[in-house]
Amino acid sequence: MILEVKHLEGGYGKKQILYDISLCIKEGEIVGLIGHNGAGKSTALRCIFGLLIPTKGQVIYMSRDTTSEPPIAKLDRGIYHIPQERFLFNDLSVKDNLEMSFFTTKEAMNFDEKLGEVYDLFPILGKRSSQLAGTLSGGERRMLGIAMGLLRNPRLLMLDEPSSGLSPVVFQSALKIIQKINRSRRTAIFIVEQNVKAAFKISQRIYVMKAGRIILEETGERLLARGEWWDLF
Repeated sequence: MILEVKHLEGGYGKKQILYDISLCIKEGEIVGLIGHNGAGKSTALRCIFGLLIPTKGQVIYMSRDTTSEPPIAKLDRGIYHIPQERFLFNDLSVKDNLEMSFFTTKEAMNFDEKLGEVYDLFPILGKRSSQLAGTLSGGERRMLGIAMGLLRNPRLLMLDEPSSGLSPVVFQSALKIIQKINRSRRTAIFIVEQNVKAAFKISQRIYVMKAGRIILEETGERLLARGEWWDLF
């Protein structure tokens, strides 16, 4: 098991958002988290990554209690979180953004070699290498964010709403890349997504959140076969 979340609770100040959240992710697995707006999905990711400190519960990563560790410690352990909001250096080029991410890792790796691997996955980034990140399209910016994470060789990649701001065609392309990363690198992926049908298609398992609680755990295949999901929201 790469990640275990046990009875997690948390929120913002006195406002509690999460109630007794428990979930797990296995090595090399894609797991989806769905729910209505305001259900607490993004808050759960922030607590797991250390952007918020839970008020109760545990976050166990690779058999180690990381509940109170800050984000930089979790980055070094192999967790990479890509938030829904943009976090790029807009005034730097694509290559400079990638270089900034690469040189924060403690692993001894060859930058040019890793950069080549990233450009193989995202050819458009190779073509835009010298372009300022702030001038990229929404899809290209999302790809750059994922590419920055891959340079750190994450064991667990957490994606918050990767479809946000993307056209259906670009989103489908991004999904294929996510699946390719999972298959070729055995990177475990935890994906929060409003496009439930897409989440069902790529995830081995799905957790459904409602009002800050996990109300269902099911396989993506079985949920996709239902055809209707209004009762989950």
